[in-house]
Amino acid sequence: MVSRGGSMELQQNSSTFYVSRASSQVQEKSHTPQRIHHKSMQFDDNLSHEDNSRLIYVNDPRKTNDKYEFSGNEIRTSKYTFINFLPKNLFIQFHRVAYLYFLAIAVLNQLPPLAVFGRTVSLFPLLFVLCVTAIKDGYEDWRRHRSDRNENNREALVLQSGKFLPKKWKKIRAGEVVKIFADETIPCDMVLLGTSDPSGIAYIQTMNLDGESNLKTRYARQETTSMVFEGGAVSGLIRCEQPNRNIYEFKGNMEFNGHLFSLSQSNIILRGCQLKNTESVVGAVVYAGQETKAMLNSAMSPSKRSRLETYMNRETLWLSVFLFTMCLVVGLGMVLWLQHNKNQLDTLPYYRKRYFKDGRPGKLYKFYGIPLETFFSFLSSIIVFQIMIPISLYITMELVRLGQSYFMIGDKNMYDSTSDSRFQCRSLNINEDLGQIRYVFSDKTGTLTENKMEFRRASVYGRNYGSSVPMADTLQDTNNAVVPVGRTRWKLKSEVAVDTELMALLHKELPGDEKNAAHGFFLALAACNTVIPILTRSSSSSYMEKELPENVEAIDYQGESPDEQALVAAASAYGYTLFERTSGHIVVDVNGKKLRLDVLGLHEFDSVRKRMSVVIRFPDNAVKVLVKGADTSMLSILREDPAGIDDCVRHATESHLAEYSSEGLRTLVIAARDLTESELEQWQNLYEDASTSLNERSAKLRQTAALIECNLQLLGATGIEDKLQEGVPEAIESLRQAGIKVWVLTGDKQETAISIALSCKLLTSDMQRIIINGTSEEECRSLLSQAKAKYGVKSSSSRNWNQRWAHNARSHYHPDISDDAKLCHDPRWHAGKEEGAVTAPLALVIDGNSLVYILEKDLESQLFDLATSCMVVLCCRVAPLQKAGIVDLIKSRTDDMTLAIGDGANDVSMIQMADVGVGISGQEGRQAVMASDFAMGQFQFLKRLLLVHGHWNYQRIGYLVLYNFYKNAVFVLMLFWYILCTAFSTTNALTDWSSVFYSVIYTSVPTIVVGILDKDLSHKTLLQYPKLYGAGHRQESYNMSLFWITMIDTLWQSLVLFYVPLLTYKESTIDIWSIGSLWTVAVVILVNMHLAMDIQRWYLLTHVAVWGSIAITYACVVVLDSIPIFPNYGTIYHLVKSPTYWISIFLIIVVALLPRFFCKVVYQSLWPSDIQIAKEAEIVRKDRDDFGSRPEQGSR
Repeated sequence: MVSRGGSMELQQNSSTFYVSRASSQVQEKSHTPQRIHHKSMQFDDNLSHEDNSRLIYVNDPRKTNDKYEFSGNEIRTSKYTFINFLPKNLFIQFHRVAYLYFLAIAVLNQLPPLAVFGRTVSLFPLLFVLCVTAIKDGYEDWRRHRSDRNENNREALVLQSGKFLPKKWKKIRAGEVVKIFADETIPCDMVLLGTSDPSGIAYIQTMNLDGESNLKTRYARQETTSMVFEGGAVSGLIRCEQPNRNIYEFKGNMEFNGHLFSLSQSNIILRGCQLKNTESVVGAVVYAGQETKAMLNSAMSPSKRSRLETYMNRETLWLSVFLFTMCLVVGLGMVLWLQHNKNQLDTLPYYRKRYFKDGRPGKLYKFYGIPLETFFSFLSSIIVFQIMIPISLYITMELVRLGQSYFMIGDKNMYDSTSDSRFQCRSLNINEDLGQIRYVFSDKTGTLTENKMEFRRASVYGRNYGSSVPMADTLQDTNNAVVPVGRTRWKLKSEVAVDTELMALLHKELPGDEKNAAHGFFLALAACNTVIPILTRSSSSSYMEKELPENVEAIDYQGESPDEQALVAAASAYGYTLFERTSGHIVVDVNGKKLRLDVLGLHEFDSVRKRMSVVIRFPDNAVKVLVKGADTSMLSILREDPAGIDDCVRHATESHLAEYSSEGLRTLVIAARDLTESELEQWQNLYEDASTSLNERSAKLRQTAALIECNLQLLGATGIEDKLQEGVPEAIESLRQAGIKVWVLTGDKQETAISIALSCKLLTSDMQRIIINGTSEEECRSLLSQAKAKYGVKSSSSRNWNQRWAHNARSHYHPDISDDAKLCHDPRWHAGKEEGAVTAPLALVIDGNSLVYILEKDLESQLFDLATSCMVVLCCRVAPLQKAGIVDLIKSRTDDMTLAIGDGANDVSMIQMADVGVGISGQEGRQAVMASDFAMGQFQFLKRLLLVHGHWNYQRIGYLVLYNFYKNAVFVLMLFWYILCTAFSTTNALTDWSSVFYSVIYTSVPTIVVGILDKDLSHKTLLQYPKLYGAGHRQESYNMSLFWITMIDTLWQSLVLFYVPLLTYKESTIDIWSIGSLWTVAVVILVNMHLAMDIQRWYLLTHVAVWGSIAITYACVVVLDSIPIFPNYGTIYHLVKSPTYWISIFLIIVVALLPRFFCKVVYQSLWPSDIQIAKEAEIVRKDRDDFGSRPEQGSR
């Protein structure tokens, strides 16, 4: 008899199967995976040859490491070292092209002919930005160094000279034997050799690895367990695969005392996990340090770039054109001026060829000739106008996004109390993209639903049970369900509704096929799983003693799959209680009688077979295989019954499955068969060979499973309810009103997905459903063509499509804000229909099998045309890479922003493919969270994230970019006008420090404060009227038109700024440095007043920032004008005494901003936007509330 050497771990549905494939493939596209020496990181077919395996000599680290030089156990997560920090950090920072531009400007300014500013002063802006970023990066890396040092210096017990002695983690090597005690963390990846439990079982918690809190079982082989705890010599040879990222799979075998046995995922414990409910374990190190699976999975998710930032680069290019044009004008003006005055150059103050000092000739002036002087003038003007490309904008955007993230994280309305998880911002550079989402791609299980399963329905031997069973009537105790099994013994933690008719059938004494089928059905539910029973005696609780009889034992089940936990709990409720599990057997309490079953082997669930099976031996030596799986994979392997009884049961079960699916229940089919001795022997031989193979083990195990997973007797089917999360229907409806299309991509069967979609209001009864279920390329092509023809869907390349799309983008949809406002609604339209025609909305339902032919063939464009014409798309039975393919279908063919949201490992590829990825902290671990840009506790928070924070962030960042372009351009144009009036000489009326401080100190703080705090509308209004989100779709806060309008306004303001002082001081003898001081103060006041006109909501901090900025500017000007060595020494003291100075500033502000004020009033009065209407409605509502509250206050 073959002892159980295979894995006892059932992966949590298909999601975990895909971690090794889908997520890794997407990650490998995004960044190069780590390479550790010469070892491969791939997990698909890691070992094409047996010779490529890793050899570990147990308790002989010297022999293990001499030949291969395996990685030590020291880890390093830091990016820099003390030596390479400066060059590496600078190299990374200068990936921004703008930084290279400013570096070139600073270098040019060091050349004597081009030294417009002081050489030190010209370096200040770039050095400031580089230093701030370097300090931030250095601090973050120092924290990583500190964490690494603490981790590496922890100690563990290692077998040395026959004794377990303490040793630092960083010194542990592959091949050493390590002992771990309860609640300790595993220091490296180890194959279990023995545990304190005589059966070799150990419990671990993998929360640090994948976020799952459920306990997992791991097993030591019985051969090694006895050797370790009998005090024998620890030795042996482990042959395993090369290091890889797949935390859900391990292939290896071990030679011990002349025997070869297999090692699998159930025999290895990974670094970062904790030992629980087990006194101690002993293991052999196979992977250490950077080669552990935890470290190989520590790569960050790929960085994403904001869509608005890419648009900003387009405008930056235009600013570069302006800059080049201005410099060209200066250069051409210079050559013309020099040519016109070439005979007078010796007598002109600046261009004479000889200096004169005290009336005597001095040193010669270096005049380079007209061509070179023109060229130098061109380069000098680039230096003078350098801030036209705003270097401060980059650091400002980073600080603003950081502040926005702080308030998003602190939003109490996005805190999930059930999971004690708050909102997380894992990416700080795409906050504004949240305000422009057009498509949301959502997983179903665990995202729209709770992923907390409850057993609701059962079909046993063709009869339906549980269809009308109320919870209150079936529970023995609504708070603590006690399972009646003769004498009350087991108390379940969860509530289970029990069908009295089915319970009566199980307790009938008369034999019969139906009774036997029911017995086998619940025995399969109790045995065909990998859950762990956790027993706790309730007699220790005084409360329990009052409520329950004595000697009652509380039992809870821990497992990776909520489905399995629900099924095992249901079996216990009906009298089949699994209460003991070891590596070789399980014990089930069947109506008060203990039944010990030997586990001969287990075939895990995988996405190819879509089922799992367990081979068990009964006390009477009868051997059965128990199988459960999806109906699509189970119904095809049932036995043929000549008598026709099985056919009747099958047809009845299929109708019950359809009924369960229509109610939104998750279904599984249960079947079994007896194995003969010859079948068992054949299976055992193949199973042992397959489970010990390092080459294509999974394929060989599938072939072995096929031998016994056939000719099965159908026992029944189950229906499990996965309830919708709170607030999901309301959230989906709000997103739809906001103009966002919600597509659901799920691995569930079609009927279940449709039912859930109906219950969450994604599908409505008035929608016309287009169902695509093709089994070949030609059939899929035909179905798509027929659907397009029937509903008049045109090709996406047609002119009508583009015209409609442009019209939709330009149109304004006014939300129903108040009774006083007459507002319009957008007509529902569909591609191919006449514009404005109201038709029934379309919903597309397509299965994964069809997507295999569509996404891999030339049918993508047809699917795109049809899908984008539908209001709802529902994809069923899809694999993880198909989810990513659907996202890429939209992302690659449109400019629309996409968001993917999911909670499981099978959603990782989809999350990383979308423009914005959101992870749900759910029941399926933290793989989705770790790969996401944002993370939250529930789907309903997506409504607030997009409609409120997304809208705010987009509006703020859009205005921030335009304002930064404006304030820098107005300053540069002012200098440009001055240079045109000074013989194109690129001289400057402002001091070097004033030019530098303008962007860094004088005007930076107000933009940051407004970018973080400003709100055009309250969160209540944004949630009440979701259509306001359409402002982001129409790019109202940032577009090319706004950019050109801003530049025209900037041109006007710069002219006013330059010429008003010239006119007011026309008859005076004021010097140029005094005019420069006036311009310095005036431009700061002007841009701050410009900002004040646009601020939507004032706070105390906003007042301090705006008016404080002006005060700081005056203070700096006073300080700079008080330094005797500066040419502007004392100018401000004379200026402020003159009324002309104050009149000039007043005229500049009024004349410069008057056209802007007039245009805003006219535009908002005649063509108000949705935002303006909503804002006015807010003001009216607030005034009404204030007016209504006054009499009440007065009466009090």
